Amino acid sequence: MKRYILIMMMFPLFVFSQKMVSKDVMEVKKFQEDLNAEYLNSKETPLRGDNFTNFKGHPFFPFSPKYKVTAKFVKTKNPKPFDLPTSSGKTKSYREYGKVTFELDGKPYTLTLYQSLDLIKQKKYRDYLFLPFRDLTNEKETYGGGKYMDLTIPKGNTIVLDFNKSYQPFCAYNAYDYNCPIVPEENKLPVEIRAGVMYEDIYHH
Repeated sequence: MKRYILIMMMFPLFVFSQKMVSKDVMEVKKFQEDLNAEYLNSKETPLRGDNFTNFKGHPFFPFSPKYKVTAKFVKTKNPKPFDLPTSSGKTKSYREYGKVTFELDGKPYTLTLYQSLDLIKQKKYRDYLFLPFRDLTNEKETYGGGKYMDLTIPKGNTIVLDFNKSYQPFCAYNAYDYNCPIVPEENKLPVEIRAGVMYEDIYHH
């Protein structure tokens, strides 16, 4: 009888957990569909020539709830503008916005969030935060230069990082027409992040 009661008490938690996972899966699926649609749209895609003609969709790592984490957020006080090097050898103006600390498999990691000083001049990007990062999948299953994640300014002292929604920069697919920020050394993670968009090295001939 006690065992039956315990199972019944745990059942609502199980259902709630399943609903949360299903919601996360649907959000990631929409991210994947939107990204593929962008690359299949001739007016938005970075792809050119045969790369565009032959593109059917991105390969993605399987969704994993492990890579959706709630991180501690600490805003940077009085950040100074700096020039972030790009893939073309030029620079773009950014400022550090804050740092996030999170755990994967019981180990803590810290990354830095940035704001583009050019983008925040536009109303729709005023809350936009830029998270470039590298990890141990680079040059294997993902682009050697790292990956990006788009975030918005959190209201409190935590922020959700969903690496399932991380993607390769445009210059991974077209280094001739695009100028992408290089991931700072402080955002190089000594761990594999097997989430988000994978990379097929067919774009650099």
